[in-house]
Amino acid sequence: MRTMTSHTPESKKRNGEHILIKMIYIAKNVDLDSGIELTRALEFWRRYFEENNIVSALVISEDYFVQSFQGTRPAINTALEKILDKHSTIFPNIVNIEEIESRQWNGFLVKHLTSSAKDEEYALKSFSAGSDYNPYLMTSTQIESFLTAVFEDTKSSNF
Repeated sequence: MRTMTSHTPESKKRNGEHILIKMIYIAKNVDLDSGIELTRALEFWRRYFEENNIVSALVISEDYFVQSFQGTRPAINTALEKILDKHSTIFPNIVNIEEIESRQWNGFLVKHLTSSAKDEEYALKSFSAGSDYNPYLMTSTQIESFLTAVFEDTKSSNF
């Protein structure tokens, strides 16, 4: 007969809880264009990520999502599964997955790109491969630099 034991640091290491992962994906914004649907989805994910100790930087435009989220290996895997399940019309294109030493962001950060001069500078001049903002035309390095530039003032060296 097996008895339930509490999770020890050694048992957590068996599932990868001690390894931090960063995942970046892009997706077309097809079902959450704006307004109440988007607000509800953002609040759901903010709470979910907070409860699961995941930090995130999300850029939303009229047509695209670009998101980096960071947390433990099991938390990131579960979050990705939940994203795929909850938003069946969003097909994320994973740009990069890598192990990291510390979280880059602090909390659940969201930036909605507008037609302001500063947003156009982020999206078009420095990082886009074409004349219009399209993350599908950007390399993984450009996408990562884009996210860093957009959230430059909100970085966290440790979490």
